Parts: sequence; structure tokens; C-alpha cells
Amino acid sequence: MLKKIPKWNLVLFLILIAEMIIFGLMNPRFWNINVLLNSFNDFIGIAIIAFFVTFVIITGGIDISGGAIIGLTSVVVGILSQVAGLNIWVAVFLAIVVGGLCGLLNGILIAYAKVQAMVITLGGMLLYSGVALVLVGVSGASTYEGISGFSQGFINLANGKLFGIPHSVFIFFALLLFAYILLHRTRYGRYIYLTGINQNSAEYSGIDTRKIITSTYVLSGLSAGVAGVILTSYLGSARADFGAEYLMPILTAVVLGGTLITGGKGGVIGTALASIIVGFLKLGLQMGGIQTQYIGLATGLLLIISVAFLGVPEFKSNVKRLVTIKKDRGGKLNA
Repeated sequence: MLKKIPKWNLVLFLILIAEMIIFGLMNPRFWNINVLLNSFNDFIGIAIIAFFVTFVIITGGIDISGGAIIGLTSVVVGILSQVAGLNIWVAVFLAIVVGGLCGLLNGILIAYAKVQAMVITLGGMLLYSGVALVLVGVSGASTYEGISGFSQGFINLANGKLFGIPHSVFIFFALLLFAYILLHRTRYGRYIYLTGINQNSAEYSGIDTRKIITSTYVLSGLSAGVAGVILTSYLGSARADFGAEYLMPILTAVVLGGTLITGGKGGVIGTALASIIVGFLKLGLQMGGIQTQYIGLATGLLLIISVAFLGVPEFKSNVKRLVTIKKDRGGKLNA
């Protein structure tokens, strides 16, 4: 049975276990199951977006606009429900649609206009965060305090519990299951992999790769919209700067999870494990009394190491050359 599990996923599982042991020794409260379950609220947004950014990166693209879409959708929820007076759940639906439209714009420009994904999503990140700030200004709300006054029903979306387990845990596993089925158990998922492995070959076999690529950015945008809604519910206010610090953790979760930055290989199970690792890392360092700036340092190191070992195949061969000692004809040893 273990043979059917990707080796890197087993490595991630062992890293997670080691992480729990180390942080538990630093602070025994880390082993409290309620503390661990409640911490899901702190990284649920990262995980949700990372699941579907995995789709994007498998196709050979990249999406760094997710954090900005979180802020935009948060503001849209606040303005529509608290300023315009719409029903909160209608506002939630429209906010998620806005996230999807942002992803659609990214996808069309990348897939059909053939503009580099990094350029488009970087521009999108600046555009969407700017629009969010403008909307806050137009609404008359304070940029710093944001928009508050949400109903208790909406607040309970992220802060409530079912059978003593936080809603965020159920949301995490529900979206993980959806992403897993979509990527690993459908024809659409196979098309995503084929597009990432060789786009020209995929097109010759009859796959409309432009639609496939565009759809992955739409899913990424929708996931950012969902994350924005959940973050707004969790914190009880809508602000334009929500998600501003999510870029590094999202990319770290995807790449550490085993998705090649060059495309063609990856999976959402690895991304889920990596998301938990990143989330527990932040929690453990905080409980261990580590200063905030070192948390970013640890996340950055994780990203660099994962890219080095998984994203650049040449790195592995170079390491093997360095550690393998060969004998020359004269019997001397050369590294």
C-alpha cells in the first residue's frame, strides 16, 4: 500500500511529524489538539488558494495575484452587505464571482494574448489591490479599520464549530476533496497534466490548451474569493490589505508539496500536507517565543530548499556529482 503513495508525500508526512515533536518539546501546549485544530483558521486561506494554484503551476504558469484578490473580495463583501444593504449571502456569492472574474481576466491575457504569466499576475496583483483601496475610499470607510458590523451568522462561518471541530477544518478537507477529484480523477485533470508536460503535443491530440489554461486561472481566482470571504468572516471586518502577506506562503505550500515550478508534475495531497506544515511552522515558532521576522525567514528557506530539490532537476544531478567520488585512471580520487 505504501508503494502507491508518492515518496515525497511520505517525506512531507515525516516532516510534519518531526515538526510536531520538536515544537511540542519547545512548548507542550503545541500538542493540545484544540490548539492545532483552531490554528487551521490561521492558514485556511493559504491552503484554499494553494490547492488551485497547484493547477496553474502544473500547466506551466504561475499566479501571484491571489493575495490581492483576497483583499478585493473582502472589500466587495463589506460594501455590498454593509453599505449597499444586500443580503450577506448574496454579497458573498457576488464577491466570489468577482474573484472568478479576476482569474478569468488573468487567464485570457495569458492563454490567448500569450503574455507571460508572471507579468500578467504581477500587474493583476497591483490592479486588484488598487481597486480594493479605491472601493474602500468611495464607500467612506476607514482604510485602517475596514468595514465591520457583519451578522453573527456570517461570523460563525469561520468561527463556528461542528461537533467541537472548527468549521475551517471541514472547509479545508471539503475543498481538498473537491480539488483532488477534479485534478486526479477526471478527464479535465488529465488535460491539465498533458498541457503542462507538452502544450504542443496536447494541442495536436485535440486538447484546447488555451481553455484549459484559462480555466485554471479562473479556479485560482474563485479560490481566492472563497479565501477572502472566510478571512473576512474570521476577523469580523473587511479590509483591502487582507492577503497582502500570503504570496510567499502560497508558493511555498505548492512547491514544497511537490509541484514542479516548470509544470507537468504535482498534486493537491502534497500541497495540503505542505500547507499544514507551513501553518504549524508559524504556530510552533510563535508558541516557542520566536520573533515574527524569523517566521518569514523560515518560510523563505522552505521555499528555496523545495525549489532547489524539486523545481530544478539539474540540482539533483549536480549534488550527486559532488558527493560521488570517482577514481581516475591513475587511481587518484577526484570529487
